[in-house]
Amino acid sequence: MARPLTLLLVRHGQSEWNAAGLMQGQTPHVPLTALGRSQAEEAAAELATLSPGALISSDLLRAVQTAEACSRATGLPVVTTPSLREQGYGVLEGRPSRELWDVVDWSDAQWSAEGGESLAELHGRVAAYLKDLCAEPPADVMALVTHGDTIRAIQAVVADLGPDAMPAVTPHNGSVTRVEFCP
Repeated sequence: MARPLTLLLVRHGQSEWNAAGLMQGQTPHVPLTALGRSQAEEAAAELATLSPGALISSDLLRAVQTAEACSRATGLPVVTTPSLREQGYGVLEGRPSRELWDVVDWSDAQWSAEGGESLAELHGRVAAYLKDLCAEPPADVMALVTHGDTIRAIQAVVADLGPDAMPAVTPHNGSVTRVEFCP
C-alpha cells in the first residue's frame, strides 16, 4: 500500500480577470492584481509553516506567479504542469461571468462549452494526475498551486467522489487547503 500523502492546495491570488468578473478557464496570460500578489505572499507565508517538500503548480500565469511567491518563502523550486490547470471553458473564456448563469448547466457534470472541458473531464484529468503523482511522489507533503475548480476536483478525487458530487464551495483566492490522500 502506498504511503499517505499530504496535499497543500494553494489557490492562486486574485487575477485581473477575477477582479473584472471575467471567465478565465485556461486562458494562459492573465496576471495577478496587486491584491492577488499580496494574497500570494500571505499564502506563501502560511505554506512555509507547513514545510512542504515539493512545490508543483499549474502552468497558467496566475498560478505560476503565486507559486513563485511560495518558492521564495519555502526555498523550493517550482515544477509546472498543465495537469493542474483550471477547467477549460472554451469559447466562454473572457466573457463576463454574470452572463454565463443562463448559458452554463452547472448541475450537469457532462456539460461543456464549445472547445471546453466538462467537470467530468476535469475530474478525470485530476484523478489521472494524482494517480501518477502517487506512483512516484516527490515528497510526503506537497504544495499544489492551482485553481478553484481544480481544487474542488482534487477534493472530490481524494474523498472518492465522482464529478457530480464535487464540493460546491470554491476556496478563496490565496487560500491554503490541506487534504490527506491515501491512495
